[in-house]
Formats: sequence, C-alpha cells, structure tokens
Amino acid sequence: MSVLERHLAFFRPHHQELRDRLIRCFAAIALCSVGVYFFAEQIAYLFIEPLYRASPLVYRLVYTNLPEAFLAYIKLSLLLGLILSTPYLIYQGWRFVSPGLHANEKKIAVIVVFWAGLLFSAGAAFALFIVLPKLLAYFLSYAHESLEPLPKFGKYLSFVARLMLTLGMAFQIPFLMVMAVKANLVETAYYRTKRYYFYAAIVILAFLLSAGDFMATGLLSLPLFLLYESGALLSRVFRKSGQPAA
Repeated sequence: MSVLERHLAFFRPHHQELRDRLIRCFAAIALCSVGVYFFAEQIAYLFIEPLYRASPLVYRLVYTNLPEAFLAYIKLSLLLGLILSTPYLIYQGWRFVSPGLHANEKKIAVIVVFWAGLLFSAGAAFALFIVLPKLLAYFLSYAHESLEPLPKFGKYLSFVARLMLTLGMAFQIPFLMVMAVKANLVETAYYRTKRYYFYAAIVILAFLLSAGDFMATGLLSLPLFLLYESGALLSRVFRKSGQPAA
C-alpha cells in the first residue's frame, strides 16, 4: 500500500462522517424550507406590513417578470429555512469536532451551540421588529407625491431576509469573542489591537447590505460597532483565570 493510500485509509472514516453530517445539514435546510413554503404568503405579509406602515405612499408592491413572485417565495423559503436550521447546523458542526476535544473543551462547545442558536434568533427578531421599521422610514423619507416608491416584491423580501440573517449572525459576536478568550484562542488585547480592521469589515458589510446608501450604512454599522465593543469589554471581564489583563 502506497503512502497516499495509507493516508486516504486513515482519513476515510472522517470523510464519511463529514459527508453524513453535511447530508443531514442539507436535509435540515430542505425540510425547514419546505415547511416555510407552506406559510410563505403569511410570512411575506408579516415582512411587508412594516413597509406599508413606513409611508402612506406605499400601498402595494410590484413584480415585472411573470415568474418573479413564485421565485420570490422560493428564495424567501430557502433563506428562512437556512435561518431556522442554523441551531441544528451548529449542533452538527459541534458533533463532528467533539470527539477530538477534551472534556472541558466539550463543555465550552455545548455552551457555544446553545447560546449561538439563542442569540441568532434574538438578532433575527431584532432585525425584523426594531431595525427594519427604522430603515424603511429612512429609505421612504425621500418619497413624495411626485416621486412614488414602487418596491419590487422579490427584492424587498430578499432584503428583509438578508437583514435578519446578517443581524442574527452579528448578535453572536460578543459571545463568540468571549468564548475565544475563555478557550485561550486569543488574548484580550487582540480585540483592541485589531479593532480598526474589524470596524472596516463591519462598514463594508453594512454598505453591501444597504445597497450602497451611506446613511443606511451608518445606521447599520452603529449597532455592529456596539456589539463588537461589548464583546471586547466582556472578554476582559470574563477572561480566563490567570490570563493577564489587556
């Protein structure tokens, strides 16, 4: 048996397990997406209602391609299916790496899985019920009787789903920063010295999410900055015992 064959034989069980867990992840996303699709119309109305409340000039959405509405429901179902299945995806990732972890590292991983799922849900809810109405009010402040807004159905639903996905991930920032310090992966000083690199990444993300609008970029960047600074502060408070202060 050649060296390459021996290496392949050694890693084959891990490849098999990785394949099985990826199949479970895709199956979970598919099942959640199918479940969401049956309620896609009601969910779409939930997303559209803040748009109607934001301006009296918006009383309908439009679509310009015949299959656009159908494809919009499909895309919405897939994005929400991904959001709903995220805790299970994190769990599958933990199960894949847990055999190689020590007992104390497994405890940390369990905590990460639980709080990551909870904070993701909190971030998605914050995006839908707090951030979205304020963003819509700003975007529609440019509208007047001679400038009628005609939002496209598909693009609007995608915007809302992306906003929920982004803030759901962002809400995990402070906790994951603390866990990285507790696991001794980074020192608390790391967050201070790399602060401006993270700030630049946050601004770029907010700029892309807000479709290039500078005011909206600022509105989205501010809570992300606060989340990052909260993570840096909490990392110093809960730093691992014996680790030098930053």
